[in-house]
Amino acid sequence: MIIIDSHCHLDSKELNQDLDNIIQRAADNNIKYMQTICTKISEFDNIHKIAIKYKNIFCSVGTHPNYVSEEKFHDMSEIIKLSKLEKVIGIGETGLDYYYDYAPKDLQKKNFNEHIKASQETDLPVIIHTREAANDTIAILKENLAIKPFPALIHCFTEDKDFAKKILDLGLYISMSGIVTFKNAEKIRTALSYIPIDRLIVETDSPYLAPVPYRGKINQPAYTKNTLEFIANFLDIKIEKLAEETTNNFFTLFKKANV
Repeated sequence: MIIIDSHCHLDSKELNQDLDNIIQRAADNNIKYMQTICTKISEFDNIHKIAIKYKNIFCSVGTHPNYVSEEKFHDMSEIIKLSKLEKVIGIGETGLDYYYDYAPKDLQKKNFNEHIKASQETDLPVIIHTREAANDTIAILKENLAIKPFPALIHCFTEDKDFAKKILDLGLYISMSGIVTFKNAEKIRTALSYIPIDRLIVETDSPYLAPVPYRGKINQPAYTKNTLEFIANFLDIKIEKLAEETTNNFFTLFKKANV
């Protein structure tokens, strides 16, 4: 059985200080591949070095919406240049976050659009963070898809069934994190019931959002298996089947991750 953690932050201090053991623990739990995600392009070099060092780790390049005020603005050409490096398979994470007031909405939108343009030129998927910004996220996606198609996924899905339907109608993928295991996540589980298996991917977003039974502890890629088990039980399918499907989906979406 092969499981992929499509979204983790291995450069975080919580994981990076014990990275060899973190990666071994993941392997012991059938997590064969991981994508470590860039949230600040100023820190991309460190993230890329992790991907280069470990054969089974890929990475992305991008600026998270919460950091667009403090980071230098990178246009599509700069993002594209970095995306051509070895082991870089995704653009982001990018998107919109209106929950926190860390950056002006206009600047977030400008940043999001530049990442989408980079995806349109490279065909690398956009890894989208959206929080309290569903309507603007959909509007920007529709506007850009009408100009030129691009692959993308909503990472760490926290919205409702209506939002899931809109994302799926646009031809995009949805990634579930450990949040789906939380007691108060009924809205997310309702959406999960609606998502076709061939459009579903799993992640940890570690070191954050550890699934039950590790909730409140430091998350790590090994716990992708717990989320996958929960989803398999919820959907009443075998975990081996779900692992196969989500792994295939990952490689279908992240085409540069050829192994």
